[in-house]
Amino acid sequence: ATFRQVVDAVSSGAAKAALMAIENSIAGSILPNYGLLQRGRLFVTGEVYLPIRQQLLVLPGVSLDEIREVHSHPMALQQCGDFLATRDWKLVETEDTALSAQRLSEQRQRHVAAIAGELAAELFGLSIAAADVHSDPYNYTRFLVLHPAPTSSGYADKASISFGTPHERGALAKVLTLIAGAGINLSKLQSFPLPGPDWEYTFHADLEFSPGAPLEDLLDRMRPITRSLRVFGIYKNGRKP
Repeated sequence: ATFRQVVDAVSSGAAKAALMAIENSIAGSILPNYGLLQRGRLFVTGEVYLPIRQQLLVLPGVSLDEIREVHSHPMALQQCGDFLATRDWKLVETEDTALSAQRLSEQRQRHVAAIAGELAAELFGLSIAAADVHSDPYNYTRFLVLHPAPTSSGYADKASISFGTPHERGALAKVLTLIAGAGINLSKLQSFPLPGPDWEYTFHADLEFSPGAPLEDLLDRMRPITRSLRVFGIYKNGRKP
């Protein structure tokens, strides 16, 4: 399933929860998934950091010299940029790594390879033509845990929010000054342009704080100086590798 389908499944009640990749240690932010979060109505209830090992998958018996195209999600292609640069292959972006492997298995194209995990090779009967083709062994992806409603796990030291600022000089600086003054760490700030001619932006922010930090007071002080403010979730910081 694509991440859009996963989000839709939780939103419709077909699934109780979901994991959605949001950023990678090599390729950076997964902007389409931030868009899904912004446009949806799901809540962030946690996060998980997982090691990612990318494999070059082919039909059984296919050699590297037979490959003409490599299909995978754009982030996976970025993660394997050094390896892919050694070959004159056409790179084809798809919506998901596992779906790329599944389609390869179904369409039986000997000139096509897919980049995906080892589990995808096992599930779809593919062979690993080249193992661990990601550029950096320290390749981790951060996943958000999504639920249709907020959950309380007791201890929390991280929040994910979204806010918009007026189109005026110093508007963003005022918000950042408030965050710093509250003793709260801004661990992520991602901007998104809003449709229209005025060059206005909305911002996704991840805030890290210690127990007892004035998070609610900070949010109350942000509301009068922002055009919009949304809290996606307050949750426990995931353990980084």
